[in-house]
Amino acid sequence: MKRSIIKSTGRYLPERHVTNEQLTEIMDTSNEWIVQRTGIEARYWVEEGSSDGTSDLAHYAARKALGKAGWEPADLDLIVLATMTPDVNVPGSGALLQNLLGAKGVPALDIRQQCTGFLHGFEVCDAYIRSEKAEKILFVGAELQSRYLKVTTANRDTAVIFADGAGAICIEGKETDEEVGFITSILHADGGHADVLKFGLPAQKAGNPISVEILENEDHFPYMDGKTVFKTAVTRLPRVANELFKKANLSVDDIDLFILHQANLRINESFRDRMKIPEDKMYNNIQRYGNTTAATIPICLDELYEANRLKSGDTIMLLGLGAGITWGGVIYKVD
Repeated sequence: MKRSIIKSTGRYLPERHVTNEQLTEIMDTSNEWIVQRTGIEARYWVEEGSSDGTSDLAHYAARKALGKAGWEPADLDLIVLATMTPDVNVPGSGALLQNLLGAKGVPALDIRQQCTGFLHGFEVCDAYIRSEKAEKILFVGAELQSRYLKVTTANRDTAVIFADGAGAICIEGKETDEEVGFITSILHADGGHADVLKFGLPAQKAGNPISVEILENEDHFPYMDGKTVFKTAVTRLPRVANELFKKANLSVDDIDLFILHQANLRINESFRDRMKIPEDKMYNNIQRYGNTTAATIPICLDELYEANRLKSGDTIMLLGLGAGITWGGVIYKVD
């Protein structure tokens, strides 16, 4: 049977390091206020005036992953890019990444599932591997969110959270009877809660995609109902984790490490408490990077592999919830 194996990983963070203290010079906030509510101490944003787009950040991370795998872009059968902040509305940033890599002729697919983009994309990549339509896949989660943020006191709930970055993994098909690699997944969506986390304008649905009224009302900035998102996450993430346990016939004790989407450290701590998970079985890096949306989980994976914290035989659970709303998880066993 073909199994989807992570061959290598890579990450990229912009050079501009933005601490909470620096944000206090721009808006009415404090390091204590931000840490208490989000757990974030710093984040990375692209330099002001930089010409980089999301596809560029993806390219930097992708090159690192490809180098570790010993692959050339021409070796790829598929490129998948998960993002909610594409360079432009059309075409997708996956095609732009393909061009930057010089992977001429390689198909490129965009995944637009925001905070659960990595989970959806990983499942798609696994389907390509299992069906033998692809043998070598480059999968990247990348975001450039700082340009969309209104960095003001009125918008501090959002401005202090979101950040820029990219994480990449090279996925290879392996013929084996062992239960390794991508084990299983469960994904959900509930469009009835679409309004709690959105970035809706300019848009065709608004009538005039760009108007003076939209600009004056500042409707072109992202909106998040933080309290509702928090309450939804702390109830649905434990629920889907239990669904995964049942589907895979596993328990908390069988999981060596839980890697949650880095949306808010308090959400992840609540999940840990509700599931009675030992602290050393949870990995978080939101303190240093903020919420890089589709890039959070692959950045975590790259750090863990780099630190030799993921070893052959380890079973990990990847979980997330975000705009849509969408939520779900993946169980993966290290080869």
